[in-house]
Amino acid sequence: NVSIIARSESEIDSYIDGIDVLMVGPHLTYILDDIDGYTQGYPVKVILMKPEYYSTLDGNAAIDHLLSELDKK
Repeated sequence: NVSIIARSESEIDSYIDGIDVLMVGPHLTYILDDIDGYTQGYPVKVILMKPEYYSTLDGNAAIDHLLSELDKK
């Protein structure tokens, strides 16, 4: 089962303890170091979304990317 919720980067600290994966939009590459700080101590996998599906709002491709990254464990 998968539950996906879109949220603002300004809210990360309020939900980081309740997620397994954080997908980051490609336009937010500049905050990846900050995100590393938020995720320290939490078992959260951070995935940078690809512009190809992000810009076209292709949710199926985003889920495929998510699942392929989780298979890399």
